[in-house]
Amino acid sequence: MSLTCAQLLQKYPQLWQEATVHPFLQQCKTGEIRPSQFNTWLVQDYLFVVDFTRLAARLLAASPVEHFDTLLAGLGAIKAELNWFREKAEERSLTLNTAKQPTCETYCQFMAELAEQPYAVQATAFWAIEYAYNQGWQLPGAMTPPYDEFADRWGNPGFTVYVQLLAQQADDALQVAPEAVQQQAEQAFQTVAQLEKEFWQMAFNAEGP
Repeated sequence: MSLTCAQLLQKYPQLWQEATVHPFLQQCKTGEIRPSQFNTWLVQDYLFVVDFTRLAARLLAASPVEHFDTLLAGLGAIKAELNWFREKAEERSLTLNTAKQPTCETYCQFMAELAEQPYAVQATAFWAIEYAYNQGWQLPGAMTPPYDEFADRWGNPGFTVYVQLLAQQADDALQVAPEAVQQQAEQAFQTVAQLEKEFWQMAFNAEGP
C-alpha cells in the first residue's frame, strides 16, 4: 500500500497542528503582533523564499513531464512573491540584505539537501511546505489590516487549489516509489512540520517594540 499526503496528515495530527497553529499567526489575526516580530518574520521569510525558489527549480528538473504545468505555474507565482516581499520590505524600511537567523539557515540547509533525495521525497516536502503556509494563514480566519493582505496571499482559494494539485503529484510519485523512499518522504514531512513550528517561534521570539 502506497503512502499518501492525506495519510501523513492523519498519522501526525499534533505535529501538523503545531506547524500551522501558532500564537504568531493568532496575534496577526487580532493585530496584537509587535512590529519587531512581524518584521523579523518578513525578512527571514524572504531569505527562505530565495532558497525555496531553488528547491522549486530542482523539483522541476527532477519531475516527470506531466507535472510540469503545475510546477511552472508555481515558479511564476514565486517570482511575483519575491517582488512582493521586496515591496513590503521597502514599505517598512527593512533591509533584506541581512544574515539568516539559525532557524532559517537550518530550514534552507534542509531544502538544499533534498536535492539528493528521490523525486517522491522532494515532491512530498514541497507540498508540505506550501500546505503549511496555506493552512497557517487560512486557519485563523479573517485577519486585521495590514496582515489580511499576507493572509490572502497564501490562504486564498487559488493557492488552496494549487496545493491540492501538489498533493496529487506527490501521491502519484509515492504510488510508484519503493518502501524505503516512502519512509524517506514520511521523514521529510515530519521535518518540514517541525521546521515550520520553529520558524513561527523564531519570529515570535523577536525582541523590540
